Amino acid sequence: MLIYIPKITNRIKYIFHLIFNNLLKIDYNLTEDLVFFKDYKGPKLNYSKKQLDGEYFIKAYGLLTEKGISNQEIIFDYWNKLPIFFNVKDSVLPFDIFSASFYLVSRYEEYLPHIKDKYDRFDAKESIAYKNNFLHRPLINLWVVEFKNILKMKFSSLEFPQNKFSYKSTIDVDNAYYFLEKGFVRTVASFVRSAFNLDKYAIEEQKNILLGKSADPYDTFEEQLRINQKYNVDVVYFVLLADYGINDKNCSVNSRKFQLLIKHLADHAEIGIHPSYASNESFNILEIEKNRLENIIKKEVKLSRQHFLKLDIPKTYRNLLELSITDDYTMGYASHLGFRASICTPFYFYDLELESSTIMKVHPFSVMDATLKYYLNLQPEEALENIHKIVDEIKNVNGHFISLWHNETWSNYKDWSGWSYLYEQMLKYINK
Repeated sequence: MLIYIPKITNRIKYIFHLIFNNLLKIDYNLTEDLVFFKDYKGPKLNYSKKQLDGEYFIKAYGLLTEKGISNQEIIFDYWNKLPIFFNVKDSVLPFDIFSASFYLVSRYEEYLPHIKDKYDRFDAKESIAYKNNFLHRPLINLWVVEFKNILKMKFSSLEFPQNKFSYKSTIDVDNAYYFLEKGFVRTVASFVRSAFNLDKYAIEEQKNILLGKSADPYDTFEEQLRINQKYNVDVVYFVLLADYGINDKNCSVNSRKFQLLIKHLADHAEIGIHPSYASNESFNILEIEKNRLENIIKKEVKLSRQHFLKLDIPKTYRNLLELSITDDYTMGYASHLGFRASICTPFYFYDLELESSTIMKVHPFSVMDATLKYYLNLQPEEALENIHKIVDEIKNVNGHFISLWHNETWSNYKDWSGWSYLYEQMLKYINK
């Protein structure tokens, strides 16, 4: 397909590649040459402010030729039961699908002034997706499905390869063990706390685990490996290797047992770094933590997900890129299920301040165990119903589903009592 655009900007090149190459998977060319466009005999599209002579025309709203970041007037309407904005008239589509998709996937609103949550993160309730009730839907994918149907009707010669639903499991290791490998001071402090509370059961439990008479409840890794092998699941582990801090309470990074566990996991899955909460304020700390993981697994680390999902756009991605990390899995909300970037397909990060696409591939997740339990306060059966709804949305557009679990969710211990079966039930539903 040939697409005429009077002025091809970086924003235009980025979003047309995402929609035509990544989602529609069809060949296309952009041109500023009006004579060439008029003479072209194949499928063609005019994306500009003005229709030329009865050709297929999508009117440009204007966002993709702007430079800089400014408040945009966003007024919602509906088209084929889907919410739309950046509406236009006298066009094949009633809105500028390219500008609207760019606004959502670039996370334009996260560059604008906004209220942050208690962990200094962009709050889901600040997003237009939440405010307009489409956070639970991969809106860009849905728009593109409708767009494809229109293109099929107009250009019968175009062939669209069929996308396939896919799934990736991601598991964060914030604390590999509940009692073990915490170092002398933290272990003694735990005993003292139990004694102060006159909790004889806790003292006995901890003693038996430290003496090797009982298994640590958070050591659920063999069960994870068994289930993932059974269902042939593609898995990535993200490991926290921080110095101890108020929001970073992982096992001692010097623990031989912990390091052997990481090596064992690396034999069965991909391993990424889980940059600490503290690393958000220090590039040096981020670099140290990445080096720790590389020294353990003896290979270069290319994958990451921020601890606490603490994503500060564009700073976080720039820091990761500077350390040659090319794939990040932080794009999602802690407080809500759904699609932070309104898409269920991996995409490359566009830096709005630098007005350029990057090589950082963003892998958006849509379901997290802690969201279901701690933020939504659901019981396991209710949680499973909510997971089904998200999976159905993604299957409907043949998208990519990424879940986020923690090793303690399999433990059946304390807060997570009754939750261990949920993961396998999710896999069964995915494979239906």
